Amino acid sequence: MGWIEFTVALGLFLISHRIPALIGVKAPLTAALGLRGYMVAFSLISTALLAWVIVAAGRAPYVGLWDHQIWHRWAVNIVMPMALALIVFGTAAPNPFAFEGRANGFDPARPGIAGLTRQPLLWGMALWSGAHLLANGDLAHGLLFGSFAVFSFLGMRIVEGRRARAMGAAEWQRLTARTSLIPFAALLTGRWKPATSPSLWHAALWLAVWAGLWLLHAPMIGVSPAP
Repeated sequence: MGWIEFTVALGLFLISHRIPALIGVKAPLTAALGLRGYMVAFSLISTALLAWVIVAAGRAPYVGLWDHQIWHRWAVNIVMPMALALIVFGTAAPNPFAFEGRANGFDPARPGIAGLTRQPLLWGMALWSGAHLLANGDLAHGLLFGSFAVFSFLGMRIVEGRRARAMGAAEWQRLTARTSLIPFAALLTGRWKPATSPSLWHAALWLAVWAGLWLLHAPMIGVSPAP
């Protein structure tokens, strides 16, 4: 039963990101709730499914793949603040290139976090899943975090292609001139320089999310995040 629950939970999480568009309810729901309302509802459902699949992975029978090392935990603790920063700052910023972003307020001359990467949420998920894949050397968690890593990188390609087609080649080139998909690529090539400091409110939210996940990890997941 443990494998059945895990398979169902993982499958529902992965296909939930395609169901609204496939069955034609995304546009009506967006019109009824507004883009922000739709994204909030979608995020809540995704978070609930994510919590379920993580719990289900812990209940699946243990099949070891590699031995745990102490540096694996250090890697998670170093990577997770960066992943959460991408997720928190990326979700809050104007960004017409990412499915979690909004077009209103975006300035191509000062693209903000889109200058760092056009897909901050998906890169945050990729870092999160990659670090946790390393730290969990069993089959269930390998399938879980490996699937999330693949999902994140495929998602980048899908979202980038969809946005480029919707904008048209000329507009896409104009808007992305000071941005990059690969983190820091625009900065290293001189196409983008940070114009403003991060919002203190968003920085406080980032720290609160990180602290909350740290404190709740042991009681909710059953494993302490401490090295």
